[in-house]
Amino acid sequence: HPRSGHSPGTLAAARDPMAPPSSPPSAAAPARSSSRKRSASAKAAAPEEATVTKRPRKGTTSGKKKPAGKKKQQKATKAPREKKAKAEERPAPEDEVCAEEPDEEELALGEEDESSASGEQEGQAAAKRRVAQPSKKARNVAAGDKEPEFLGEPVPADEARAKWPQRYQRGAPKRPEDEEDMKARVHYRSAMVDGVVYALGDDVYVMAGENEADYIGRITEFFEGVDKTSYFTCRWYFRPEDTVISRAKFVNDHTHDPKRVFLSEEKNDNPLDCIISKVKIIHVDPNMDPAAKAKLVARTDLYYDMSYTVAYSTFANIPSDTTENSGISTDADSENGAPVKTASLLDLYSGCGGMSTGLCLGSALAGLKLETKWAVDLNSFACKSLKYNHPKTEVRNEKAEDFLALLKEWAILCDKYVHSNDSDVAEPVEEEEDDEPLGKDEFVVEKLLEICYGGTGRKNGIHFKVQWKGYGPEEDTWEPIENLSDCPLKIKEFVQEGYRRNILPQPGQVDVICGGPPCQGISGFNRFRNRDNPLEDEKNQQMVTYMDIVSYLQPKFVLMENVVDILKFADGYLGRYALSRLVSLNYQARLGMMVAGCYGLPQFRMRVFLWGALPTMVLPKYPLPTHDVVVRGGAPNAFSQSIVAYDETQRPTLKKALLLGDAISDLPKR
Repeated sequence: HPRSGHSPGTLAAARDPMAPPSSPPSAAAPARSSSRKRSASAKAAAPEEATVTKRPRKGTTSGKKKPAGKKKQQKATKAPREKKAKAEERPAPEDEVCAEEPDEEELALGEEDESSASGEQEGQAAAKRRVAQPSKKARNVAAGDKEPEFLGEPVPADEARAKWPQRYQRGAPKRPEDEEDMKARVHYRSAMVDGVVYALGDDVYVMAGENEADYIGRITEFFEGVDKTSYFTCRWYFRPEDTVISRAKFVNDHTHDPKRVFLSEEKNDNPLDCIISKVKIIHVDPNMDPAAKAKLVARTDLYYDMSYTVAYSTFANIPSDTTENSGISTDADSENGAPVKTASLLDLYSGCGGMSTGLCLGSALAGLKLETKWAVDLNSFACKSLKYNHPKTEVRNEKAEDFLALLKEWAILCDKYVHSNDSDVAEPVEEEEDDEPLGKDEFVVEKLLEICYGGTGRKNGIHFKVQWKGYGPEEDTWEPIENLSDCPLKIKEFVQEGYRRNILPQPGQVDVICGGPPCQGISGFNRFRNRDNPLEDEKNQQMVTYMDIVSYLQPKFVLMENVVDILKFADGYLGRYALSRLVSLNYQARLGMMVAGCYGLPQFRMRVFLWGALPTMVLPKYPLPTHDVVVRGGAPNAFSQSIVAYDETQRPTLKKALLLGDAISDLPKR
């Protein structure tokens, strides 16, 4: 499967905002910018790519939902200002080598700095801005209907200031680009809306805008603002369609439980009369037995088992539920007896094995002995090269879809010849036929050498490579299993030996699956790309096959690599599909865009890396840049929060950018 689109596209270069238009690309590590956008402006079309810039400073509140009628006027675009005092710069800690998920307050920073003239098209922003609406239900005061009101005594001032200090700070210096927290006069513990009493911690439906489903949130504050308006603060839940996977939610090959929601750290203040009703939401352990989970979920309105964060489009275990146990087996170190973790890897679309080799070498630095047990690729020359360098790896030269079909058939054979106690095949028939003369077209099977499913010039189904008695290797042939109906003992011997050698993985036996499924259908060289439904294009079907293999084998970890076009073409349909598929399989997932030049290569080359991890595992982070780089582009607006980079407030000490001369200057002059 040759991959398309490997070279970076023509992207807008990121440069010093004060530099003239003709200034060359700068050498700097990319950094994420805020994904929060103001409502679209009719004056300008949305740029297709977000420039790779520093993520704005901390200081604004989340902008997901605002009180109706309280929206602030948008500000004009502001160029990022250089800090005047070096003392304000915070260097990155020496041990900070992995990208952390910023808190939700940081995600909203720079919202006011976003240009109203930049206007986004639908689906461009990473998190859709939503505004809660006051209830439209008419209240008849004469009939006894009451306006929403707080109940009981106010929270003591000292306690309120300790719990919510930002609400009571007065006269604090404020940067012009920051949005100030709403100030409070007093806090309460409960309130009544439409005759229903609500308390802190209750889950509620909140009135949404026109043509939007009601929002879902958990009440974290009740307070009276300095404007004497009654407010409540919600910590929001996300439905699958509210997240980055929205467009891929309705693909036929997978579904999402309509009762499942994801808890976020995003919070917003809304008028008290935006509350509609209570909703029963429970937390479910993602590792719960399916039958027990079904009974529990049946008794509630909604449930959540993971959190959702816009940064890196992350679906992860709730922090308190995350296990520290890797689930990887351990061996004893041959030198000092110390335990060494071992893990098996399946490399799909392996090529010569570059990705898996790099993972194995890197894992060794972390004390993990990762071994490439299996590899699959369609290119025979790449397979020969991989086998030469990794003689212990089971290398299969076949289509990925044929490999998946073979795995399923192999499981049936193992059930019959390994796991079953059936003795029907114990006494073979062919042993009694040795003394009988062979027919003209009859041959004796000496041994079965290999197994495959279909292949070039062969019909679909199991085939064995047969070594014939009395003939040399040049006479070996591939025979369908139907032609070997008189050789059950030979089949049994092959299956039992293959099972012992683990020549093919079975569900639960693979620790890591890595690979980059080719998606030629999104290539810019393809004049007839299907923008409405890219998965209907046969050239994009390897993405589905890759996820089908993940679904069948259920590895502990998944790492998929691909070109940035999977996040650009058709509003990132293929990238959203991959995330959606993993989440539907109850995997934790995280998506990031990494630049090769930021890690010591003399090129820019941005690529997408998608992590998946079972709920019993710890979802890996991305390593932060180590080198400066000549910035040659940006990222899709909708995924601007997925760029693996430092925050704006960090000033890390990076190694100098490497150029072509650094790579070839030591070559002979002639």
